Amino acid sequence: MKFGEQLRSSVIREYQWYYIDYDGLKSELKKATGPANADAHSHNEWSEEDETRFIAKLEEELEKVHTKQQVKAMEISRRIAVSEQEVREVVDRLNQRALGDSGPSEEEFMLLEEDLSDIIADVHDLAKFVQLNYTGFYKIIKKHDKLTGWYLRPAFDSRLKAKPFYKENYDASVIGLSKLYDLVRTRGNPVKGDSAAGGGQANFVRQTTKYWVHPDNVTELKLIILKHLPVLVFNASKEFDQADSAITSIYYDNPETWDLYEGRLKKTEGAEAIRLRWYGGMQTETVFVERKTHREDWTGEKSVKARFAMKEKNVNAYMKGELLPAALFEKAKKEGKKPAKAIAEDERLAAEVQYSVLKKGYKPVCRSFYNRTAFQLPADARVRISLDTELTMVREDNLDGRKRSGDNWRRMDIGIDYPFSQLPPEDIVRFPYAVLEVKLQTQMGQEPPEWVRQLISSHLVEAVPKFSKFIHGTATLFPDRINLLPFWMPQMDVDIRKPVSHDFGIHRPGMSGTTTTSDDEDDDFDSDDEDVRPSRRPQNGESSAQGAARQHRGGLSDDVEDQTVDIPAIERDYPIYDSDDEYDENYELEEAKRVGGWHYYSTLIRTKGRSFGRHALGAAKWLVPMPRATQVDRNARQEMFFGTGPVHSKRFRAPKGKKIYVPVRVEPKVFFAAERTFLGWLEYSIYIGTIAVTLLNFGEHPTTTSFWVAGIFTLLAILSLCYAVGVYLYRSSSIRNRKNAAYFDKWGPSALCIALFFAVAVNFGFEGRERNVW
Repeated sequence: MKFGEQLRSSVIREYQWYYIDYDGLKSELKKATGPANADAHSHNEWSEEDETRFIAKLEEELEKVHTKQQVKAMEISRRIAVSEQEVREVVDRLNQRALGDSGPSEEEFMLLEEDLSDIIADVHDLAKFVQLNYTGFYKIIKKHDKLTGWYLRPAFDSRLKAKPFYKENYDASVIGLSKLYDLVRTRGNPVKGDSAAGGGQANFVRQTTKYWVHPDNVTELKLIILKHLPVLVFNASKEFDQADSAITSIYYDNPETWDLYEGRLKKTEGAEAIRLRWYGGMQTETVFVERKTHREDWTGEKSVKARFAMKEKNVNAYMKGELLPAALFEKAKKEGKKPAKAIAEDERLAAEVQYSVLKKGYKPVCRSFYNRTAFQLPADARVRISLDTELTMVREDNLDGRKRSGDNWRRMDIGIDYPFSQLPPEDIVRFPYAVLEVKLQTQMGQEPPEWVRQLISSHLVEAVPKFSKFIHGTATLFPDRINLLPFWMPQMDVDIRKPVSHDFGIHRPGMSGTTTTSDDEDDDFDSDDEDVRPSRRPQNGESSAQGAARQHRGGLSDDVEDQTVDIPAIERDYPIYDSDDEYDENYELEEAKRVGGWHYYSTLIRTKGRSFGRHALGAAKWLVPMPRATQVDRNARQEMFFGTGPVHSKRFRAPKGKKIYVPVRVEPKVFFAAERTFLGWLEYSIYIGTIAVTLLNFGEHPTTTSFWVAGIFTLLAILSLCYAVGVYLYRSSSIRNRKNAAYFDKWGPSALCIALFFAVAVNFGFEGRERNVW
């Protein structure tokens, strides 16, 4: 969708006169008054007078947007303050009511809830207004620089910093609204308890699923969640501070072997991740040492995270082995504030982590930083949702001769000052999306709440199972050292915004908040490189039927599943990633080259042989006459969804020398299944061999015909035996190496059944001829 069309279709009624005049600014770009340019089809050149006129218009639009944003933000703050006073008055009346007094009525709470819902919708609309205008300003500047040759971008950046309407942080508003809405939703009786979810977090097990959230949808997602779960605040008496939401982790690994990285990527049994984490700024005294351990389902155990706390001043001595775990917990044992059993568990964990670090040479390699907003009922860990924004990964190693952390356990040249502009580009990766984690502790067979199911199936999130900040950071920060890439890496270049799948989002109670717009005009100045694909959601107050009708007129269904019903069948014989096949010659060659010697030459010969065989087989397929596929015209429904162009199935190829790893679950029963299949084929081969021996040795009148028939059965038995052995060896190797190979047998059973039918038929024919039946 062109941005001009997106802007016109996203207008909110209250803001309709305050959006950037995108069409007007585009018109200004067409009004060049300089001398005619003969090389540009008599178009006039862009003059200094034109530039002055355009900048004046741009400044006017920036002032208009900035003023509206400031006024509306102040209005929302005042409304929140007034609502807080009203809610407190109603709650106080409820708590101070006399015996027999009914207190506040249900209608009062309903009115307060409607008022808060209206404020939530205001925050949502303001966030959308700001985001759309911010995009509009940068698109028009990009268009200006491209068409005129005058580069305005650097100067305009400074003007934006002077009027930073786009830097409004809504976290304080979200937390304030969360407290008030929780009071009203629970009718003045919010759930109370320990903010740490009802117990120590040293050891806990949860079912966690992860999703990516586009920055355009972050504020909307927070406002939706706070209607169901309050923001988790550990210190309710303290004023909100942005530093309170900051979480930083230092990940350890062996920079020579990358054992922890590959173990977590491959999800091998017992794979560990070791990190040091702290909450808040660099002045925080408490640091948590954490170890995550992956357990396969077949073991009957669950993956678990264990951690213990220590003082920051002791971290270096502990990680170097100078401070033993017994001395680390000596003070805690004397004070007796913690149970002896818990201290013993922490001490055992500290000893195991310290031993691993010293024995296996683990060093700090990667730092992750993000601001977390957590939603959870106090003392109730059944549903916990966290949203991590501004995720950033930073190098902590000293591998290339540069001292980053040096002999310290973390680098000290940065803190929580996102976006860390002081760092060189090779030291930092800023993740483009927010990360949503949905953590559930439900009873066996119990379904999660309906609103959670709607949330995770909505257009606001993109599911990315098993996403790991440690894996992503290590893979992106060390491209010359990491050859095995996580499966989500190709998705980083794909726009994750999606059309609305169902009527789910922020709605203003009882009124419409948007206006309709005129017919779309041709945005002839928007080039392909400016194409954006926004999510089309129903406007405030728009019914789901109206949204569906509008999407139908635009060629879209209101259900994503409907769009895939009539997709032409796509050949699924190959994986979606070229490099996750059973053999990747580039990856194998690069690995063999590092080893050298005979291993490299044998791999080179094998690779060239396979390449020659593939090309020869491809040439033979084209030479052999065979039926070819017939092109079938696309029906009207398919044309509505996909147009008249071809439907492509996109495949991703890893860079040369690297491989995309797709996690494959391997359980003991998989090995047994492969063995049972081999034994089944072996039994089949023995039966055929027995028939051959019987025909050859126990006939009443041995003849040449019986000899050849027995030979056919013997050949069939040998072929089936060799085939069974080959398939078993291939499958066993693939299972051991956790390859995403094809474990089904597409042609073997059919080919052997046809061969057996042929052998029996030949035997029957010859035997009938010997007996003069025909």
